[in-house]
Amino acid sequence: MRDLSLYEKKIIKDEEFPVQMFESRVRKPGVYFPPHWHEHLELNYVLKGKGAFICDRKNIAVKEGSLVIFNSNVLHEGISEGDVFNTLVIIFEMSSFSKEIADYNVIFQSLIENDEKIRDILLSIYKEDVERKHGYRLAIKGMLYDLITYLFRNYVTESLSPRENTLRLHNLGRLNTVVQYIQENYSETITNKELADLIHLSEYRFCHLFKESMGKSPINYINEVRLKKAYELIKEKENSISEVAVMVGFSDYNNFGRLFRKYYGFPPSRA
Repeated sequence: MRDLSLYEKKIIKDEEFPVQMFESRVRKPGVYFPPHWHEHLELNYVLKGKGAFICDRKNIAVKEGSLVIFNSNVLHEGISEGDVFNTLVIIFEMSSFSKEIADYNVIFQSLIENDEKIRDILLSIYKEDVERKHGYRLAIKGMLYDLITYLFRNYVTESLSPRENTLRLHNLGRLNTVVQYIQENYSETITNKELADLIHLSEYRFCHLFKESMGKSPINYINEVRLKKAYELIKEKENSISEVAVMVGFSDYNNFGRLFRKYYGFPPSRA
């Protein structure tokens, strides 16, 4: 069955080159990766275009030359604002490069702009990866050491205690349970109490945790899931729009139409 959780497991098996690196090329506006989290550190350097990243509930506008750092165990998603949005993505586990820094549980600044040293290092890494001459992985690894050292000395905002780190992981795990349940049962009536009971919290505490972590209320998240599924089904043209509304969990067609227009900017009939 398809994994519907927020957690994204990165598997980096090469001990000689413990890095996952690629150029992401987006060719249409909109969300191009949904909210997720992982233990690894992720760098996104914008090579071309404009977009936004939502990181730990904050909207970060980016353009060519912006570096966004997704710290470990933080929810994040990506949005393209045009037909061309290219980013250099570098993912690695800090302990593979420096156990000393990893043990500090540092939090790096989310957005870095107008830093020529960072730009030069990242563009050199990109060049090495494109050309792939003999020894390119060794060259990239060396430049990543330089980058990590520079970030550690200049762009650390805070350091989490072991207790804070454990609590963050615990809350993300609880959110995972809730999100998977919503993804699997969105067509049914889902109450806040039902979701709160899943993770053994009071309804009040659950709603607070969900909004604090996701940046939206549970019902708004549920409706977003339903609207995205409705869009897919309408495009397939196998059912009428009113049938689709019922299939994804909306009992009131007028409410469905209003929410669809608000979310997508056009009515269901134009999907």
